[in-house]
Amino acid sequence: QVHLVESGGGLVQAGGSLRLSCAASGSIVRVNDMGWYRQAPGKLRDLVATITSGGNTNYADSVKGRFTISRDNAKNTVYLQMNSLKPEDTAVYYCNAVIMSGTYAWGDYWGQGTQVAVSS
Repeated sequence: QVHLVESGGGLVQAGGSLRLSCAASGSIVRVNDMGWYRQAPGKLRDLVATITSGGNTNYADSVKGRFTISRDNAKNTVYLQMNSLKPEDTAVYYCNAVIMSGTYAWGDYWGQGTQVAVSS
């Protein structure tokens, strides 16, 4: 079994900052790409940022220059530092990771989601 557990969401005023964390645990052999996605009410889930095991990053245009994704491979943990938050960043944020489990099968895993709310 593999689990992703997110933390760090909350309510913040516009212009503020939050840092999300997501730790993968369980029977893990290898972790490949990790990322963050978000889903606002009534909208589809969208990519926010991804990071490869080698540290290459990719960002949605809407968050470039404001959000930074990073990871600690020793801890199987990915982070999302969110600065200059805007009301339109309000959403449930989901962690995603591509993981080889103890059965040596690759799987696409999701966290339970953490709410981020930005007030104007």
